[in-house]
Amino acid sequence: MNSIISILVYLIIAAIVIWIVGKLNLGLSVKSFGSAIIAAIVITLIADIIYWLLGSLGITMGGGIIGAIIQLIVAAIVLLVSGMFVPGMSVKGFSGAFIAAISIAVVNWLFNWLLSAVGFV
Repeated sequence: MNSIISILVYLIIAAIVIWIVGKLNLGLSVKSFGSAIIAAIVITLIADIIYWLLGSLGITMGGGIIGAIIQLIVAAIVLLVSGMFVPGMSVKGFSGAFIAAISIAVVNWLFNWLLSAVGFV
């Protein structure tokens, strides 16, 4: 039961982050919060599949600057693919997806920092 609650909390936080970045018009747009929830689910599933495929091929993300750049490229690809499947979500090309991936990472970091500052996480 505890893991179901943590998955739901993660889903809501991811949807809020996607919705905020969508409102910033940085390459990603989301029509509603419901679309953001669906996008969070689809993005998670596609990212898990891509990371599983890369791991099966023996490709690791690594650390440092190169690892961060590779993860941003993978995140941009995930956003592009997700934009094809999620109604109410659109991505403006690879450059828009790349900027949105950076924005999602920054907003997610800020959100987690705020939650930990108030003692929630």
